Parts: sequence; C-alpha cells; structure tokens
Amino acid sequence: MDAELTKISIVVPLLNERDNVRELLERIRQAMAPSGWEYELVLVDDGSTDGTPQLCAELSRGRPEVKIVELRRNFGQTAALAAGFDHSSGQVIVPLDGDLQNDPADIPHLVTRLQEGYDVVSGWRRRRQDKLLTRKVPSWVANFLIGWITKVRLHDYGCTLKAYRRDVVDHLRLYGEMHRFIPALASWSGARVTEMEVGHHPRTRGRTKYGLNRTIKVVFDLITVKFLGTFSTKPLHIFGGIGLFTFFMGFLSGLCVIYQKYISPTHLAMNRNPLLVLTAMLMPMSVMFLLMGLLAEMMCRTYHESQNKPTYVIRSIRQPGRESPPDDSQAPKGATDVKS
Repeated sequence: MDAELTKISIVVPLLNERDNVRELLERIRQAMAPSGWEYELVLVDDGSTDGTPQLCAELSRGRPEVKIVELRRNFGQTAALAAGFDHSSGQVIVPLDGDLQNDPADIPHLVTRLQEGYDVVSGWRRRRQDKLLTRKVPSWVANFLIGWITKVRLHDYGCTLKAYRRDVVDHLRLYGEMHRFIPALASWSGARVTEMEVGHHPRTRGRTKYGLNRTIKVVFDLITVKFLGTFSTKPLHIFGGIGLFTFFMGFLSGLCVIYQKYISPTHLAMNRNPLLVLTAMLMPMSVMFLLMGLLAEMMCRTYHESQNKPTYVIRSIRQPGRESPPDDSQAPKGATDVKS
C-alpha cells in the first residue's frame, strides 16, 4: 500500500437498517481482513427509529475499529455522508450504502485502483439489481444530464460505493443531494477521476428510501453545482450575458416598432403593437440582470475575502533545492494540497 494510504475509512449512512447491520459488519470484516490494511468503520445513523443505533452499539463491542455517529434526526444521505467524512481519520474514504446492495468485497479493488494514481474511483453498477421504471430509468436520465452538463462522463453517479483520497473531499461542503456530484466537483478542482465496475445485489430486507421525487431534487442540485462550479467567482459573466442578450432583444423589438410605425406601409399604431410592450419589458430587465450580476460580484468577493478563501486548489508544492517539505503554514488559509 502507498505510504500516503495508510488507513482506510469506510463510511456507512444508516436509516432504519436494523435487519441488515449485523450481516453488513460481518461482510466488511471478511472483505478487509485478508488485505491487512488498517481501517475504521464509521457508521452514521441518520435518525433511525427501528433501533439501528442500539444494535450498532451492541455489535461494536470488542471492535475498536467501529465508530458510531448518531445524528439527532433524519438529515438525509448527503448530510450523513458529510458527518461520516468529518469524523473519519483515514487517508482513503470509501462510502457505501447500508442496505447490502453494495458489495463490501469491492472495497479492496477500489483502493487498489486508487493506488494507480487516481484521486477518485467511482463505482459502476453495470448489472444493477433494481426496478426498471422507478429506479433504473430515472438513474439513466440523471446520469446523462449530469455527464452532459458537468462534462465529466461517468456511467453511474448515483452509486454510493466510491473511493476518495481524503484531500479531495476535505475542502468540499455538501448540501442537498450533492454527494453524487463529488466526482464532478473533484474533477473541476483538477483531481484524476476514473470508474470501475462493482457488484450490486437486490435488496432482500428493509425498504428502499429512494423514490422518483429524488430525481427532481437531483436536477435542481445539478443547476446549483453547474453555477457554483463555473460562475462562483465570476457571476457577472452569466448575469451580464443574460442582461446583454435581453437588451439586444429589446433593442431589436424597439426597432421593429419604429419600422412598423414610420416606414412600413401599414403604419401600425404604437399603442396597438404588442412589440412595444415587449420592448418596455426587456429593456428594464436587462438593467436588472446587470445589477444582479454586480451585486453577485460584490457578494462573491465578500465571501472569499472575509474568509481569506482562495479561488484555486493546489495539487502540490515542490522545491527541488530543499530536502525538507515546505511549511504548510505558509500556504494561504483554505487552500487544499491535493497530492499526486
């Protein structure tokens, strides 16, 4: 194992998975024991009401590698994963679902692939064992939209089973359903992303927590991710662009009104021309978009400068003439060193 990858953190969000926890822990133990790698298992209870945290506490006795994080209520899978990331200590983070559909036996393979020089290895449930209309089709649509908009082509963004280097996720803040966008966000920061096929099993116990309404949430989060990833440091580019386009359309509409009034043989009266109303709407709208862009620019600068937050992410700092590594305390506050 690489010197950098000395410990693996397996993060499992749980919501009413009492029937699956015992077998899940045993499968993870069997998968990790032959590897000889040091690992910790972070179980995040996301407001279960069926006694899941109590059973986890019982099963963790005598297993110092198990850590239980119990949330006060159900915050959602993204928040549960974020809590697991924050309370893990490994150099590699591997999240997976607690419903036994992800196969823990794939964890060593993901980590091995990560050692080939990648920062993110995303699981691909090629032979997914789910219902076609309610699970597979919405997932196909979501994966296509995410790949098309983010330009990071993966077959299966929705697969929880992935492997991340810690320094890739440390600077991320997750909201909504954004955990599925981590590979895209990491790629935008310069991380090396790949995917590999993983096993997938049908759910045999418990009830699924996913529904068609989640697809709508993913679409809204996708819009947010695209805006933050592309325009978070230059919002005037998008608002100003829309404003200039609106001004141009209003200007053309106004010219048409003048032409129809004074040049066209019909001499259409202005007060009967709907294009005049369109012009009166588009011109003020263009000014509003420009002002929104300027306000967004001021907020953006306040956000970055108040926290001394850099607008870049460093992969590494090399000084060939020095034997000792550079002092990290000299790096700008908030910068993340994503090592190769």
